[in-house]
Amino acid sequence: MNVERLRNTNYGPAEAFAYFTEACETVQLSEAMLDRCIPGELHRSHFYIVNHLVRKGDGQTPLQITSAMHVTKATVSNSLAVLEKRGFIETRPSATDARSKQVFLTESGREFQKQAIGTLTRLFGSFLREEDYRIMGEALPSLVTIRKLLHRNSNATPD
Repeated sequence: MNVERLRNTNYGPAEAFAYFTEACETVQLSEAMLDRCIPGELHRSHFYIVNHLVRKGDGQTPLQITSAMHVTKATVSNSLAVLEKRGFIETRPSATDARSKQVFLTESGREFQKQAIGTLTRLFGSFLREEDYRIMGEALPSLVTIRKLLHRNSNATPD
């Protein structure tokens, strides 16, 4: 990245593209690290669903999970089948809608999430230093703001 661009105070579409390019590369690198922290027969998509349920709570429908993950119903359906087979989740009939199911984490699922995060945390701890944590802590509020902006505009289309 051009360091002069970082000193620029007149930001526009080109800088937005550069921002998202950096964000995408950061995600790709961190996902590669996450992949090394998850048992071989599982995928990060499985971890993301379990992590989502830990964060947002049990009882979500597959459709709610599909919406939150921004993937297809088939992808979530396949992932839920794998997670259920592994004993990480249970699907139960919805108490309010007989046509729907709800997804609940098991203790094994919660343990899987804790172990993956623990492994990833140790990996990060092997190379991140105090200054790196400070930089990330300062950047976090801005990332949350951008994520919320993108979420609110997730259905936007080009002219």
